[in-house]
Amino acid sequence: MFDKSYILFDLDGTLTDPKEGLTKSWQYSLREFGINVENRDELTSFIGPPLRDSYREHYGFNAEEVERATEKFREYFTEIGIFECALYDGIDALLKNLQNMGKRIILATSKPLIHAERTLEHFKIDKYFDFVSGCELDGRRSKKSEVIRYALDGMDITDIENAVMIGDRKYDIIGAREFEMDCVGVLYGYGDLQELTDAGAKTIVENVDELTELLTRN
Repeated sequence: MFDKSYILFDLDGTLTDPKEGLTKSWQYSLREFGINVENRDELTSFIGPPLRDSYREHYGFNAEEVERATEKFREYFTEIGIFECALYDGIDALLKNLQNMGKRIILATSKPLIHAERTLEHFKIDKYFDFVSGCELDGRRSKKSEVIRYALDGMDITDIENAVMIGDRKYDIIGAREFEMDCVGVLYGYGDLQELTDAGAKTIVENVDELTELLTRN
């Protein structure tokens, strides 16, 4: 079922654990509005959806406040927070195996493209990727379906049945389903079983070892 030529990966919560850097960046930005979040665990639900959507949905920010919060977030994230993350154990080996098998590996993230590329370079895994798709700094192309469409167009993929999307949140699953693309939900990130199941994920793995087995078995 998952002997696919094109493997699309989400970034945060799928390839990397970005909790420290992202939650500290949100803490920093919210202080601008007199909002002090002491427990960073309260901010993990922000991991996955587009940045601006989180400010609107969780704090009811208007358009001007959203842009001010986004600017403050990036003050911290661009210089410090972007490097306060970790590559999940086994991911480098998985990507190497897939490349050796002749798979085309694609990043499909709602993170700004420039930040996504810096993250891949930081962990020295950029060499495995054939294409990187992300949003623009002004928020364009932040919906996951738009990110996937950009990747499909960039790689000239027309045989959707030969592609699969891997992600940890409902946004990844819903985005893939808009194209009737196969998808795999991972439970080691920031979505739970209920979220992924409700979004329509038919295949769900517990850890990177299970994901590796699924994607690389003959």
